Amino acid sequence: MAKVIYGERIGRSGRISTGCSAVIFDDTRQKILLTRRADNNRWCLPSGRIEAGESATEACVREVLEETGLKTEIIKLIGVYSNPHQLIEYPDGNRIHLISLCFETRTIGGELTVSGETTKFGYFGFDEIDSIDLLLNHRERIVDAFAQNTTAFIR
Repeated sequence: MAKVIYGERIGRSGRISTGCSAVIFDDTRQKILLTRRADNNRWCLPSGRIEAGESATEACVREVLEETGLKTEIIKLIGVYSNPHQLIEYPDGNRIHLISLCFETRTIGGELTVSGETTKFGYFGFDEIDSIDLLLNHRERIVDAFAQNTTAFIR
């Protein structure tokens, strides 16, 4: 399982990787969709790496479809996350300084289901977030999403 290491400018010791994540609110805008990952059994926002040749928004829409079966469209940017004091270390020895974009998305089709990457899904309210085992730094993104800012967070 990947672990997060914190330290003064520790991001320098990893390679840069870009990623994206999606916040999908329920109809009441009181809960957001989380999935449970198949590889480590932790809850997270639908998310993944941006691949060469695709935009950040294309990657976000693709990752949501792959992980949840939902077709979505981007509504707005919630935040940009690039903490230089944080490093993700994977069991294979890869060390990543992650730069991630978090988008609010809207469902426009598809059917919510699990995938090869996910084992469960559910909608969770803000008050439930602290009681579940969340992946890495998704908590900050979720807090920012519930803040309902009109401008993006830059963190």
